[in-house]
Amino acid sequence: MKLTRLALLSTLALLSSPVWADGVVTVYSADGLHDGDNSWYQNQFDAFTKATGIKVQYVEGGSGAIVERLAKERSNPQADVLVTVPPFIQRAAAEKLLAEFKPESAAQIAGATDRYAPLVNNYLSFIYNDKALKAAPATWQELLDGRFKNKLQYSTPGQAGDGTAVMLQTFHSFGGKDAGFDYLGKLQANNVGPSASTGKLTALVNKGELYVANGDLQMNLSQMARNPNVKIFWPADAKGERSALALPYVIGLVQGGPQSENGKKLINFLLTKEAQSSVSALSWGMPVRNDVTPTDANYQAAKAALDGVKSWAPNWDDVAVSLQADIARWHKVTDSE
Repeated sequence: MKLTRLALLSTLALLSSPVWADGVVTVYSADGLHDGDNSWYQNQFDAFTKATGIKVQYVEGGSGAIVERLAKERSNPQADVLVTVPPFIQRAAAEKLLAEFKPESAAQIAGATDRYAPLVNNYLSFIYNDKALKAAPATWQELLDGRFKNKLQYSTPGQAGDGTAVMLQTFHSFGGKDAGFDYLGKLQANNVGPSASTGKLTALVNKGELYVANGDLQMNLSQMARNPNVKIFWPADAKGERSALALPYVIGLVQGGPQSENGKKLINFLLTKEAQSSVSALSWGMPVRNDVTPTDANYQAAKAALDGVKSWAPNWDDVAVSLQADIARWHKVTDSE
């Protein structure tokens, strides 16, 4: 699911190796929550270190890429905590890359399981350049128009969580996989090409190199101050319904991590009422606890953006089972093998 950002305490490239130490916890995370100065991650990692003395080593990458890395490190785990999005978190759980651990606040969090729990609520979104276009594209069909040729791009399913979400959203909006893949095959005539990072597309839309791209609500809202030409939209289906796939950040404890106890402490810390109460104000995300309702302007803006948009979620376990076959079919219909 975005643009790679500076980490708080120890910026590590995705291919680098964390340094193990008793007073350290290592987090592999999809990008988005570390965007900008005093982000929610930065704020909470600082507070966690102050409260516990445990420093946070942070490794950021694409939603699918960090799970791939965990899989490669199975015999020698180097992370303690994983944060990614569905269906990649389900894949990590199914492949036994996550340990059994239910956070202390699990009772207040819908969707929490024995191996992972939602961390920050979020939704698939789309963006457009409001200087190049007089209005947002109203429908999915409008995006097939020739004026969007080489002016439209979405991140690659299987590599980026947001790109995978686009594929799933077309299944939903067109009433099934066959119709969704048929549409994506047609849309490819306008698509610039693959992109492993969703976040990088925002600057391209802002500059007018692209007119339309995909994103997610939390990331796009946080980027709009620095990208003033970008606006959020959701295209309507044939029935006139605009819908947004719920795409939460989800957190889990890595199986066999070098500092599992520190990992447990960090997970519990990030899910406290205090931490969850600031996620919208600092990073435009929406809290997952049912006993937290922020009142800040960012939370209100996110709620307003979703007005008239129907949120939905698939059975993520089913999605995880068929994901590889669906990605292979996506490559075939878009001739991007």
